[in-house]
Order: sequence, then C-alpha cells, then structure tokens
Amino acid sequence: QVELVESGGGSVQAGGFLRLSCAASETDYNLFCMGWFRQAPGKEREGVAAIDIRDRPFYTDSVKGRFTISKGVSQNTVYLQMNSLKSEDTAMYYCAADSRSCDLGPSKTFWGQGTQVTVSS
Repeated sequence: QVELVESGGGSVQAGGFLRLSCAASETDYNLFCMGWFRQAPGKEREGVAAIDIRDRPFYTDSVKGRFTISKGVSQNTVYLQMNSLKSEDTAMYYCAADSRSCDLGPSKTFWGQGTQVTVSS
C-alpha cells in the first residue's frame, strides 16, 4: 500500500502564496503519475495539477500561470507552488498517485488525507 503524506496547507490572504508537499512511502510501485486534486464544500473533487514520470506537467485552466507542480530528486515527492492565490482556490487539497497513466481525471489509485488551503479576501 502506498501512503501519501501532504503538508504545507494553511490560511493566507488573497494574492499570497503557499507551497504544498506530498511524500510517498517506499513501495514496490513505480508511480507513473503524481498530482494534486481539490474539493471545496458542496462541490465535486477536481484535478488541479499532475506530473508524469517524464516530468510533463498538466494543469487545469483556472490555475495556469499561477501554480507550478514539480518533483523532488527522489521521484516520490511532489510539490505544488501556489502563487497569486484567490478566494476561489479555497479547498481541501489532496495528493494523488497512479501507476498506469497520468491526467487530471479522478480515477487515481492512491490518495492522501488532504491538507486545507484557505484564502481570504
């Protein structure tokens, strides 16, 4: 079982920034994809950003130009740098991983517990 541990959430003013981190436990899985999803109260979970084994990034339109996803040298750590935060970015952010493919769809194999991001304005 792959364990994903997130950190870096918090409360910031609009226009501020946060960096989220996600670390995957040691497993026999070669994770093809790691990424971030978010869910606001009363709304469905949506894909925010993902990065594949070749370091190709994917972003949802609403965060392009503001968020950057990257991996650490260990290849089992992923970061999400969030700049120019807006109130609409407020959500629980979940790290996710998959061993087969990479996109922003919801069908991911492994999920973290989530870290809260709150943006006030």
